[in-house]
Amino acid sequence: MTQPHLIPLQVTFRDLEKSDALDSRIREQVDKLGQFYTGINSCRVTVELLHKHHHQGKHFHVRVDIKTTGHELVAGREPDQNHAYTDAHVAVRDVFKAMRRQLEDLVRHQQGQVKHHEQRPHGHITEISPDKSFGRIESADGRWLYFHRNSLIGEELDKLQEGTPVYYIEDMGEEGPHASSVYPVGKHHILV
Repeated sequence: MTQPHLIPLQVTFRDLEKSDALDSRIREQVDKLGQFYTGINSCRVTVELLHKHHHQGKHFHVRVDIKTTGHELVAGREPDQNHAYTDAHVAVRDVFKAMRRQLEDLVRHQQGQVKHHEQRPHGHITEISPDKSFGRIESADGRWLYFHRNSLIGEELDKLQEGTPVYYIEDMGEEGPHASSVYPVGKHHILV
């Protein structure tokens, strides 16, 4: 049996006590990603307790940053996207599912299964919230999709503007379709 690939891992708990159970769950999830994709060079996981919802209980934001050779992938789960994120374990589960999908996309691309002439979902940014925390995309077929700033790959939301063309990966959430990974297209943006 082959030795598992050890991934340099940094787990940060912000505004909450470190949970050994949650830390262990995160390490298991990272190990699973490492078994699926051996090219992971490092992983950072942040679990943050948000304090803006005192009247509704605790809410958690979880973010995973993975570096591979030539790529940086980010997945994040916000409590506003799913009220279940009052449970940190559910947020961790969902963020690692999202990261697995991104790694699957990367593997398909690296194996040449994503043909460059294939039509990928694309559109343009039609709205950016005043606080730069989310935006909306109008797809090429005229539908509207929500995206969160943590869904952007390769660029920060405050550096983009309405009209920016994007490729995206569409997911289905509790409140309908949304873009889980958004890749800006343009002169200075490189697509994976």
